[in-house]
Amino acid sequence: MAPHKRFIAWQECHKLVLVVYKATESFPKHELYGLTSQARRAAFSAPANIVEGASRKGRNEFRHFLDIALGSLGELEYTLEVAAALEYLKPDVYEALQAQQRRARFFTWKLKCSMR
Repeated sequence: MAPHKRFIAWQECHKLVLVVYKATESFPKHELYGLTSQARRAAFSAPANIVEGASRKGRNEFRHFLDIALGSLGELEYTLEVAAALEYLKPDVYEALQAQQRRARFFTWKLKCSMR
């Protein structure tokens, strides 16, 4: 098993990527290079940074990549908020995405705290 796959933080972030990609399929075509791309890049960045950090040597380097992952999760939170305000996301879909985003952020934060 790859080293990153054992982390619940990565598992939850990976789930988040999949649901964000599915949810953004219904965004308007004129948002392809706007909110669609932004949401997908922010979602993808979180688990990708956990993967990169897990492959580095030393806790400090890993913590740095976890910081970046947390920043990406915050960015995604706002991107989804804008998409919901523009009514690109149904309220129930928005709430489910936000719940998964909060779960991913919680476990990423806990992983970072365990790296002290």
